[in-house]
Amino acid sequence: MARQNFGDRQDSELVDKLVGINRVAKVVKGGRRFGFAALVIVGDQKGRVGWGKGKAREVPEAIRKATESAKRNMIRVPLREGRTLHHDAAGRFGAGRVVLRAAPPGTGVIAGGPMRAIFETLGVQDIVTKSIGTSNPHNMIKATFNALENLMSPRHVASKRNKKVGDIIGHRRDTETAEAQV
Repeated sequence: MARQNFGDRQDSELVDKLVGINRVAKVVKGGRRFGFAALVIVGDQKGRVGWGKGKAREVPEAIRKATESAKRNMIRVPLREGRTLHHDAAGRFGAGRVVLRAAPPGTGVIAGGPMRAIFETLGVQDIVTKSIGTSNPHNMIKATFNALENLMSPRHVASKRNKKVGDIIGHRRDTETAEAQV
């Protein structure tokens, strides 16, 4: 019983956004049977995000299935200062390509369509994105997740290279101070 209460508490802090609903028809002997496909993004606004799709004969059931799928497929994304990405990233899936760029404070979320839903549920406040190629929401989401999965925090890079975090991000601080002096 306590386990279920913990799960409810965990679900209450998750934010979900409905990206789209498609009505699909199956032609049968008596006419058409309609079904619905939902695409949902779920995140905790602290660096975890997931996506899911669900299909059912009724819209609420399709959304519920998509939300459950999204909760099962969540990934953790390292954020700098809890507001943007550590570095630029690019991702692709099928004909869809996306470019994600870290942005200075005050920029806001400059992203369109499904990518905006991803970054709002992820908790990113400053980012600039561009989608190239297809505008299909499924492919844009998969390309964005491809880019997010390839992000690494300076701590992770430093541990892989057997260096200190200061050696890795020292270059970033040098360039920021040089830009401030100009």
